[in-house]
Amino acid sequence: MCGIAGGTKFHSQSSINTEILSNMLASIRYRGPDECGIYNAEDLIIGNVRLSIIDIEGGQQPLSNKSNNIWIAYNGEVFNYIELRDELVKKGYTFKTKSDTEVIVLLYEEYGIDFLEKLNGQFAISIWDKRKKELILARDRMGIRPLFYTVKNNELYFASEVKAFLQHPDIDIKIDHKALAQIYTFWTTISPDTAFENIYELPPGSYMIYSKNKFEIKKYWELSFARNEKYLNLSFNEAVEEFGQLLEDSVKIRLRADVPVAAYLSGGLDSTVTTSIIRDIAPEMLQTFSIGFEEKDFDESSYQNLASKYFQTKHTGFKISSDEIAASFPEVIWHSEMPLLRTSPVPMHALSKRVREKGIKVVITGEGADELLAGYNIFKEAKIRQFWAKDPKSKFRPLLLKKLYPYIPQISNANSQMLRFFFGYKLNETQSPIYSHLLRWNNGNHIKKYFSDELNNNLKGYDPVKELSSKLNDQFEGYDYLAKAQWLEMNIFMSGYLLSSQGDRMGMANSIEGRYPFLDHRLIEFCTKLNPDFKLKGLDEKYLMKKMAKGRIPEEILSRSKQAYRAPIKSSFISEQAPTYVKDILNQKQIKESGFFNADLVKKLHEKFTSGKEVSEPDNMALTAILSTSLLSELFEKNKGFTKSKDYSKCVIINDIP
Repeated sequence: MCGIAGGTKFHSQSSINTEILSNMLASIRYRGPDECGIYNAEDLIIGNVRLSIIDIEGGQQPLSNKSNNIWIAYNGEVFNYIELRDELVKKGYTFKTKSDTEVIVLLYEEYGIDFLEKLNGQFAISIWDKRKKELILARDRMGIRPLFYTVKNNELYFASEVKAFLQHPDIDIKIDHKALAQIYTFWTTISPDTAFENIYELPPGSYMIYSKNKFEIKKYWELSFARNEKYLNLSFNEAVEEFGQLLEDSVKIRLRADVPVAAYLSGGLDSTVTTSIIRDIAPEMLQTFSIGFEEKDFDESSYQNLASKYFQTKHTGFKISSDEIAASFPEVIWHSEMPLLRTSPVPMHALSKRVREKGIKVVITGEGADELLAGYNIFKEAKIRQFWAKDPKSKFRPLLLKKLYPYIPQISNANSQMLRFFFGYKLNETQSPIYSHLLRWNNGNHIKKYFSDELNNNLKGYDPVKELSSKLNDQFEGYDYLAKAQWLEMNIFMSGYLLSSQGDRMGMANSIEGRYPFLDHRLIEFCTKLNPDFKLKGLDEKYLMKKMAKGRIPEEILSRSKQAYRAPIKSSFISEQAPTYVKDILNQKQIKESGFFNADLVKKLHEKFTSGKEVSEPDNMALTAILSTSLLSELFEKNKGFTKSKDYSKCVIINDIP
């Protein structure tokens, strides 16, 4: 894994040079602490900071083809690079390295932009085609690896993380108010928007071509589901068999590395299944890590220990306290580059830090299984609400919802009338493309009520749900209820939050590369064509994988009720030990000066927390949103971030200017 950055120099007013790019790369040095390289040409400059995993001695970047007319700076892994290398050798190509980076360069030389369809991996790629004087940027299918860009004075600048742009003197970083409305609704922005004005992400599954006369972004892959019930013609048992084979191969190729590969073990079904496959393929590699909580309501250590003993792994478990969560929250915001509504990314940051201290660079994780196989309560909720909508006056159908949220007293102890109040929002709009998520997104209004008058005036009634919904009607034609819900969860929440704020950013902050077997595109393309009952049987989530895992993992884990991954909020920020920044941010004067929030309403919220009264999940989310947004402004708008290193004694500069 690596970090990349660069920019074009097509016009005389371009201000990027080796010094500026060195500073940009320095700001994301943690993504690639092992090496740094820059390629400087007349019309372009690109660079890379490298975390060496494959071909440690020979995989330096930027790298070119033999003719030196195609150059690459690249972040990621192509897991099928061995097979692709063999394909190129048969066509007469020779290699000077053993790296997957060179495979990409020569694939592009042979196939042009169509090379992207051959890659099985997680990547953000920049290629300079000197022949055409074109910059090509590309991103993996699900957006596992980040890639951001901005255009200034007809020049394009790009980087793996937004903070790199802070080092460019001509690029201003300002929080986008419209983006706040999106984040407080969806937990993330609608791609290609980011939390900052005029800074965009290259959407997942897309490529960009930028030249003096061209600026185009196109999709090379789309997430799509079976339409009009035209599911794969497989029996359930056949589907279980094929799913197992695809998952096993996905894990196998993700174990390719020239450094040790470990695994995260959460105690849940997904990571336990991937660990069982690693044990079968390479038992000598079986080193596992987990994070637990000192607060028992959040802790899954007993299941983590059960799994590690069952598989006889070399296991290391860590625990994190509420005080630690609060103390490291500002640094987590620095890395997430987005306001957060939950503290869940913080333990992942702590875990990756401790894993790196053990000398590990690569971990296998279970992300993606819940989205792919209907593991979340939101899928069950959609199914129950569809069922309830057929008889909206029923007193019994809404009672099914009590099973989904045992950790929320207001729901688990509610009667039918209260459940109707909680879950009856737009109950009969079952044909809406966003029906499954309407209720969750409506809860964002609880947070947005804390917006200041100034912010509300700037938004002028902007409704992110309407914006998203207007784009989806045709796209969802023929989708069943579960396909619609899964598409939304995978394209918005997973790509924009889970794989970024809670995934790539928390791992790479500590030079840890996460690999996700469930997000192999072959597995995705298989599961999206399955009968929904194979994934969600009644209210039994991930039914297909449970059948595959029977006899392979501990029965206690296979049959346990799903526990949502959460981290403490109230106990982290509201205590005598809370860091001073919490009180500083919630201070009336500072709230008014920030311009984001209504000081009187924030004061009432703070008083509710400190009074000892019961607080709701939306209250917790509002507090986290207020703190994280204020921190984001301090760190980025006022440039008070954490990364200060400018040590580039190891940086190699390749000059290609006549």
